[in-house]
Amino acid sequence: MQRIRLRYTKRGRLRFTSHRDFQRAFERALRRAEVPMAYSAGFTPHPRVSYANAAPTGTGSEAEYLEIGLAESRDPEKLRELLDESMPTGLDIIDAVEARTSGLADRLTASVWELRLDGVELAEAERAVTAFLAAENVEVQRRTKNGMRTFDTRGAVVSLEALPAPADRPLDSACAILRLVVRHLTPAVRPDDVLSGLRAVADLAPPVPSAVTRLAQGLFDEESGTVTDPLAPDREADTAAPPTAAVAADAKAPEGPAA
Repeated sequence: MQRIRLRYTKRGRLRFTSHRDFQRAFERALRRAEVPMAYSAGFTPHPRVSYANAAPTGTGSEAEYLEIGLAESRDPEKLRELLDESMPTGLDIIDAVEARTSGLADRLTASVWELRLDGVELAEAERAVTAFLAAENVEVQRRTKNGMRTFDTRGAVVSLEALPAPADRPLDSACAILRLVVRHLTPAVRPDDVLSGLRAVADLAPPVPSAVTRLAQGLFDEESGTVTDPLAPDREADTAAPPTAAVAADAKAPEGPAA
């Protein structure tokens, strides 16, 4: 069985797609693209698709990941193109590699998030960030399926900074950008939890809901303080590995007659 790891996005209005909605759209794309899926054993076989750490409904993302198992080998890039053509615009398949290492989920240890705060001045956001980072603990409450739960948000935040609004924003409209790196802990600390923490320590309360986008997720590098590409180990292993049968067949295919 060949395993392919895919990176996909949730952009624009499709950020409001739930994880279950995405699953249905992706399974339709698999059928349209005629992907030779491998199936699980048992009385109710399912296509071998594994999703990893999906973003919450309502948040955009440039870095969602999943893995599929194939009954027949395919070239990852050609497969990516076919699937991307079969997906709705906004749910875009932007990267594909053959899985040559184990533990993709184990390499998703942190995320980089961007929060657009419309109606918030940059100076106000900077004061709130300073107060948050100076605190040892910032406890917030969130309702879970087991009721209200109190947990610390400060310990999960590796970095947090306030940035000026992008150049395309109207000059007469206040807007600040928050960029944060959050470790994936248990319980998970989400961007809206950090906003609740900023409200608790600095009374920062944006007048409208913030637009949240995950820019990256992967293994957190302690030395550089960055979030690394989780598919990089597969690419590195792929350069030293022999080509799959499908790729080798493409390479050996005879060319057509010259014009």
